[in-house]
Amino acid sequence: MIFQLCYASKKTSNDETILKDLRDILTEARDFNTKHQIHGVLYYADGYFFQCLEGEEKHILTLLNKLREDPRHHEIVLLKTCALKETNFYNWSMKYVGRNSKIQNYFKSLGYNSFAPNQLNEESLDAFLNFLYDVQPSVA
Repeated sequence: MIFQLCYASKKTSNDETILKDLRDILTEARDFNTKHQIHGVLYYADGYFFQCLEGEEKHILTLLNKLREDPRHHEIVLLKTCALKETNFYNWSMKYVGRNSKIQNYFKSLGYNSFAPNQLNEESLDAFLNFLYDVQPSVA
């Protein structure tokens, strides 16, 4: 079984350093995830990170502990943990999706003027994940 964990957090860096932070996060994530057979996606918009991780539970939980110590973000909110039969992000050690108009419109349809991942319920989270599965990856 594959373990899936989704969380949201707020950035701590200023707007001038966010691109560097995103590049560093993606480099570190891809290295760690490749070594531990973790797959996933990172989305960033409006001061919030959203990440969905899939892999062996012990590796995901080790990574979560590392993430809790990362000074680039705070206020981590766990949104979902579950078992999967197969990974949804098999082709990516860490797919990156930048600000996206379809996702912005989706959050507007939920009544939010900006990206608000910590407000997602189970149904809206699953719909959001479907957007992330289907959208083309971005370059940070």
